[in-house]
Amino acid sequence: MKLSLSKTTRLCMSLSARPGNFGTRFQNHLYEALGLDYVYKAFTTTDLPAAVGGIRALGIRGCAISMPFKEACIPLLDGLDASADRLQSVNTIVNTDGVLRGYNTDYLAVRELLDTHAVPRDARLVLRGSGGMAKAVACALKDAGFDRGTVVARNERTGPALARTYGYDWKPELGELEGDLLVNVTPIGMAGGPEANDLAFDAERIAAAHTVFDVVAVPVETPLIRAARAAGKRVITGGEVIVLQAVEQFVLYTGVRPDPEFIERAAEFARAG
Repeated sequence: MKLSLSKTTRLCMSLSARPGNFGTRFQNHLYEALGLDYVYKAFTTTDLPAAVGGIRALGIRGCAISMPFKEACIPLLDGLDASADRLQSVNTIVNTDGVLRGYNTDYLAVRELLDTHAVPRDARLVLRGSGGMAKAVACALKDAGFDRGTVVARNERTGPALARTYGYDWKPELGELEGDLLVNVTPIGMAGGPEANDLAFDAERIAAAHTVFDVVAVPVETPLIRAARAAGKRVITGGEVIVLQAVEQFVLYTGVRPDPEFIERAAEFARAG
């Protein structure tokens, strides 16, 4: 049965430069399935301070934060969870009686996936990319015990900085570099992009690895993931990341942790939209 909106309905939202439908459909599906008096709506803004002020003033319970607001929102908050503080990157704001606290559920999702997929901690890591999401992934990898690694990024400012922060090497290009765990945190393979049909790592490097992790979520079966599956490798997909980070947001907003079958149905519904 559809939930009715009322004066007691709690609002959650997202702020993004380019709002998508996944979070809206995922969260609202779970609210309805679990009988929770919440509603979720995606927004964009050209005035971030006013938008965050609105979260506080209107009692909006929570807000998912996407690029380019993940770092810019931090001075507007009252505090940070440990993961967001270390990363200096926020993807979730929770409003508790007018006090705004920032979290990073991307980090939490990656940590959980490394455990559930039982990726060996002695793996030689090659991480391609140095943008905002790469910070969360690199931090999660380091905290999970992956001590040997190389960040590959052309950006001569963010690449070396990311590598230094987590004690990894840096290279501007892949060259002859191989690894046991290959991680793509670039837009290569993303639907609708200029490199939608490209591989972030070539077939030879995939063959030499035991695990391939692609953070790109659309499509779930990126060219890299398809190639890794064909080569018989362990894979971790961006589709898994986007679902798990959304679950952690849901828990932060509502205090309810859904059972796996509810999560699976919500993810299927969200992907269909």
